Amino acid sequence: MMLLVILFGYGLIFGSFINALVWRLHEQGNKRIKSQQQGVKKPRKQVPEDYSILTGRSMCPQCHHTLAARDLVPVLSWLSLRGRCRYCQKPISAQYPLVELLTGVIFAVFYLGWPFSLIGLELVWFVYGLVYLVYFVALALYDFKWFLLPDKLVFPLISLAASEVVVTAVWTESWRNLWLPVVGAGLFFGLFWVLYQVSAGKWIGGGDVKLAAALGFIAGGPLEAMMVLFVASFLGTLVSIPLLMQQKGGLRQHIPFGPYLLAGCFIVMLYGERILSWYNGLILL
Repeated sequence: MMLLVILFGYGLIFGSFINALVWRLHEQGNKRIKSQQQGVKKPRKQVPEDYSILTGRSMCPQCHHTLAARDLVPVLSWLSLRGRCRYCQKPISAQYPLVELLTGVIFAVFYLGWPFSLIGLELVWFVYGLVYLVYFVALALYDFKWFLLPDKLVFPLISLAASEVVVTAVWTESWRNLWLPVVGAGLFFGLFWVLYQVSAGKWIGGGDVKLAAALGFIAGGPLEAMMVLFVASFLGTLVSIPLLMQQKGGLRQHIPFGPYLLAGCFIVMLYGERILSWYNGLILL
């Protein structure tokens, strides 16, 4: 129980980090676009508007005033300020406490649904999984807000997932634990690349193609990768069709697929083996 509470608390903290990370990445992208439009090769250094992920100070997204420690307590700061900046009094989006709470809940659910022990290699997998979840929430939020999966998040996720594959293969001294995820990643990436090329980017975006490689590694094999696609498609259909039908554009409206892929991978990480066992049981009946 104590570990559950601790993980929920860490989830709140990382949720706050995700909010800042996503906003800063988007602002960095805007600065590059503006500088390119103005013919400037490198945007001039801005003070105090430092959007660096590593060195930048936390700031209000409206007035860019540097925030104090009391302004950064997850959820509680937003509630105490009644959703307004302490300095400019402008509204702060409810996205901030919601993402913090969501990340806390996801960390807790991940622990409760973890199908393995927390010893040895399985503990290593669990830690990798928590790091994946930070990337998942950040990517889902970015794609939901701006219909884009930034390379600055996707490429590190691919590298991280590939490193887990190598660690697992070396730890277990099994080539099977190396080539199965590689095949899964290649199959998933290849399928999405073909869809992207055939549709000229109308069915899925380039970010989805790169994300598929990362999720293929994380899923652990070709069968699991296809399960991610099935769950993502099911969730996408379940959620999107009612929303699309309520809009004037009908089915022509664009819906980001990244959040559904990430949710599908999360489900397969926790329940993939149980789903496969259930499915095999149906076949044998």
